[in-house]
Amino acid sequence: QVQLVESGGGLVQPGGSLRLSCTASGFSLDHYGIGWFRQAPGKEREGVLCSSTADPNTYYSDSVKGRFSVSRDNAKNTVYLQMNSLKPEDTAVYYCAAEGTPSTAQVMCQNYFYNWDSWGQGTQVTVSS
Repeated sequence: QVQLVESGGGLVQPGGSLRLSCTASGFSLDHYGIGWFRQAPGKEREGVLCSSTADPNTYYSDSVKGRFSVSRDNAKNTVYLQMNSLKPEDTAVYYCAAEGTPSTAQVMCQNYFYNWDSWGQGTQVTVSS
């Protein structure tokens, strides 16, 4: 069974950090591009960081550039999203997704409805004092 599970969300003060995990079962993440998306109440799902097997570059949305980064632990079949200097506007449910139809990393981030096959259940991140 193919499954992605996110963890690591929680409540953090502005300026703080969190590290989200995305662990896969049923397939090897190192063969796939990975996307991190978020969705705040009443807003459309937003791609914040995406990688693609068709693109050597990782795409970062302007809203997280310089603050968020991604890493992988292939032995644990896990991808991490490191979030630093968090702001209240980063509050959202965060999802990871595994690549379905590869394209450039930017296009992957802009098309959450098309380029991705498997999605996790999401983890809530709340940035508030």
